[in-house]
Amino acid sequence: MTQPLRSELTRYLRTETVGGAILLVAAAVAVLWVNSPLGPVYERLRDFTVGPEALHLHLTVGTWAQDGLLAVFFFVAGLELKRELVIGELADRKKALLPVIAACGGVLLPALIAAAVGWGTPGMDRGWAIPVATDIAFALGVLALTGSRIPTGARVFLLSLAVVDDLIGIALIAVLFTTSIAALWLLGTVACAAAYWYAQHRRITTPWLYVPLALLTWYGMHEAGIHATIAGVVLGLLTRVRADPGERRAPAERLAHDIQPWSAGLCVPLFALFASGVPIDGEVLADVFTSPVGLSVLLGLLIGKTVGIFGASWLAIRVGVATRPAGLAWADLLALAVLGGIGFTVSLLIADLSLADIDGGAPAEIAKASVLVTSLIASLLGSTLLLRRGRAHRSHYESTGGVDK
Repeated sequence: MTQPLRSELTRYLRTETVGGAILLVAAAVAVLWVNSPLGPVYERLRDFTVGPEALHLHLTVGTWAQDGLLAVFFFVAGLELKRELVIGELADRKKALLPVIAACGGVLLPALIAAAVGWGTPGMDRGWAIPVATDIAFALGVLALTGSRIPTGARVFLLSLAVVDDLIGIALIAVLFTTSIAALWLLGTVACAAAYWYAQHRRITTPWLYVPLALLTWYGMHEAGIHATIAGVVLGLLTRVRADPGERRAPAERLAHDIQPWSAGLCVPLFALFASGVPIDGEVLADVFTSPVGLSVLLGLLIGKTVGIFGASWLAIRVGVATRPAGLAWADLLALAVLGGIGFTVSLLIADLSLADIDGGAPAEIAKASVLVTSLIASLLGSTLLLRRGRAHRSHYESTGGVDK
């Protein structure tokens, strides 16, 4: 491949519309593949183990995609969040509070609905946590594909909200599914992260220091018993975002520019390919809409997320503890709240952790099918609302003679 062609490819991969389309295609391929006559090939590939056993890294390909590749995406998301918190729209305290409060509402209400609907069902003593998290990659992908005419504050709000509730979801995994945390490994992880921060503070730029520190932080998190992808967010938040005098770009901007194409074009699509392969037939689809497990996930994501995110946002703005993002109407926030019902990464993980050992894993398959079906419904509803809002914003723009909202 020639250099100009490589440059053009990376430029396209930095476009969220393209990244979102690749992600959605990868998920669709996984569902079709696992439900085709070649389904056993998919399962053998996903469950194939590789890695050094002495380091406790003899993991399946699916686990490597989930814990390893997805950490790259979380790192890029952490870089963007840090930039917004320091020099972007979230630098304002009231603007920063809104997505945090919205995320808390979007975690609490889905959990309550899932717990109530699934009450007494085996495995739902922990399965109530399945609908708590919004999938960052899918939600931003749909927003990029259908919300191009929505003000840029929408993306910042959704990114911040999704990061916060994914972190809450990962914290719940640590509390509900970790029998013990290895304190020494956790201390080692903190030490590596602190060394990364100090190197940033001292303006050290060599990758020969940062790459080993990043790998050790990830490995320490993995060995400590905490979901390893959180290492990506931690390091992203510790990266410097202000450029020094004479410095062309700050490290956060430079890293995001270099790593984003790999995240969008390889890491996240491969994760989606190995995480979305859920066998779906007529019986499973019926259970999604009739069984307590299926309904708890469906109602938790679709109703709980929408009402929880929008309701918490409305309340926070009305009482004055937060401000609405510039240019966003209440209808825009409602559309984003619907996108919050796209639960994928953490939801599928919690479904496996909480239900895989119940009745031979049948409830886990129902829960994962419900996550996929509900995410599709939320994507379609959210896209419809975003397209309508896009037309409204365009009409306003044209009626004011090109003066944006």
